[in-house]
Amino acid sequence: MLRTARLAGLRLPRARPGSGLFALADFRRLWTIGLVLFAVRWLEMLVVGVFVYQQTGSAFQVALMTLLRMAPMVLFGPLIGALAERVERRIAQIGVSIGLLATAVAVAALAYLGRLEVWHLAVASFCNGIAWAADNPVRRVMIGEVVGAERMGAAMAVDVGANNASRMLGPTIGGLVLSSVGISGAFTISVACYVVSLVSALRLAHRNAVAPAAGGAVLTHIVEGLLLARGDPRLVAILTVTVIYNVFGWPFTSMVPVIGQDSLHLAADGIGILASMDGIGSFAGAIAIALWVRPPHFTRLYLGAVLSYLVLLIGFALAPHALVAGAALLLTGLANSGFSVMQATLIYLAAPAEMRSRLYGVLSLCIGSGLVGFLHLGLMAEAIGAPWATTLSGLEGLLAMALTWRWWRILI
Repeated sequence: MLRTARLAGLRLPRARPGSGLFALADFRRLWTIGLVLFAVRWLEMLVVGVFVYQQTGSAFQVALMTLLRMAPMVLFGPLIGALAERVERRIAQIGVSIGLLATAVAVAALAYLGRLEVWHLAVASFCNGIAWAADNPVRRVMIGEVVGAERMGAAMAVDVGANNASRMLGPTIGGLVLSSVGISGAFTISVACYVVSLVSALRLAHRNAVAPAAGGAVLTHIVEGLLLARGDPRLVAILTVTVIYNVFGWPFTSMVPVIGQDSLHLAADGIGILASMDGIGSFAGAIAIALWVRPPHFTRLYLGAVLSYLVLLIGFALAPHALVAGAALLLTGLANSGFSVMQATLIYLAAPAEMRSRLYGVLSLCIGSGLVGFLHLGLMAEAIGAPWATTLSGLEGLLAMALTWRWWRILI
């Protein structure tokens, strides 16, 4: 196992103690911000997906909403990473929280006035995507600086655990609220949650561990980050697997409302419960990682999680009824937790301290490659139906992993 860590070349800590994280006030605040952002994200993705499908009957337009959330990662990921090194991250986080709150207020107001249209949700999805692109280079870099490198793995497991807990609650609450009071009630919940996020951001005491960069062109910083990612075999391997996951794996979540309604014949509340199964599995996986996974296991867990995820999403797509589909989503959640925790942790440990925001910006760019995946899956779903399109996407992902063996084998 130790040989695995040496082969990967990562600066892994000797121990990974997870105790005492919540004794750190700023970690609690950053964790709370993440929990709120994650919960609202999953609630809105479910609610928007169901609303758009009911309005348009188009699986492609459902996928388009998630695609628009990811577009800013491709367009602005490296830029946000470079800019994050030039400002105090606390101030950046406050700005992100204000932007999210303003967007939610606007959508809720339009819904209450009865004037909400699909294009409004498209604009809101894009605006929220900018905040999503900023999460890694801003909030998660702050988490690493607050807890230190030795506890980064545990901190990421706890943070991803919050994400996954929200994936249990967000879709379920979203489905129930959409069924009972409509989309206006769902976005009212978003407004209340974003207020909590803003208050937590305002109370942050943390200041950048490395002083904000005072000089140098932003473009130069972006190029430096891209060149470092390209020149380090460890980073090439991690980011290659990230791209495959986001192009061929994760986009299948946009098809859950479509498959739930068309193939499994579920109502909005049933779709919400179905979608929450992925979160239950992910939450359990994150807890297991925080308790038992040690640094020598990091890279193999990362690879195994992606391979398992690609196989399991095929099982979901071909499930004959809701119980089997729910079980498949539960297992995809377990796999997703391994990928999510290790992705953020491995990048943090491999990056020089002064370039972590830039490399997290590059990571956001790679995550944003999912834009291609959502577009690809949406078009296939229009042509051959959501179940077969999802199946084909999983098979393509497994093929991509086989073809890129030469780059990621260093992680084994």
